[in-house]
Amino acid sequence: MIALPFFRRDLPSLRGERVALRMPVAGDYREWAALRAESRRFLEPWEPRWASDELEWPAWRQRLARYRDDFNQGTGAAFFIFEIVSGRLMGGITIGNVRYGVAQSGQIGYWIGERYAGLGYMPEALRLVAHYAFDTLRLHRMEAACIPDNSRSIRVLEKAGFRREGLLRSYLRINGIWHDHYLYALIADDPGMTTAKD
Repeated sequence: MIALPFFRRDLPSLRGERVALRMPVAGDYREWAALRAESRRFLEPWEPRWASDELEWPAWRQRLARYRDDFNQGTGAAFFIFEIVSGRLMGGITIGNVRYGVAQSGQIGYWIGERYAGLGYMPEALRLVAHYAFDTLRLHRMEAACIPDNSRSIRVLEKAGFRREGLLRSYLRINGIWHDHYLYALIADDPGMTTAKD
């Protein structure tokens, strides 16, 4: 049987030049809730519809449990993004729907607080997570979906090296409406990606 990297007990943390990523913990609640609340109008057009208790403590605990379950089962990994200089929480990024076997792929989703948008933090975070996916998780392909009107997210993906592959019709229900999405992908052997070899 193949031992999957997810089943290690140590939790991943990643460090770049300006950002540090680690898995969320219970003590992040207040900062997370405050950042999401102040950025709500900025984030809602691009996310699934927020629940009425979206920012409350019980929903946060359920979110953490889901993150931990996904990690323990090898189907995903969630990270919070922190600015190294200040230590402040800026956003989040997840690897989800991880598949091994012939696919060896996963999907990336991300968000950033409005005050940090457009400052180059997210492309750096995406590159860190991609290297983690390829080198540690031994994935071959990472995918991201983006609403065609979301020009900010398109720029982020392209800066991080993702390439547009096509249009997915009526792909995800975002803020209560089914939307088409562009499919972007990054492959382990794309230029700029150095991966662990079999």
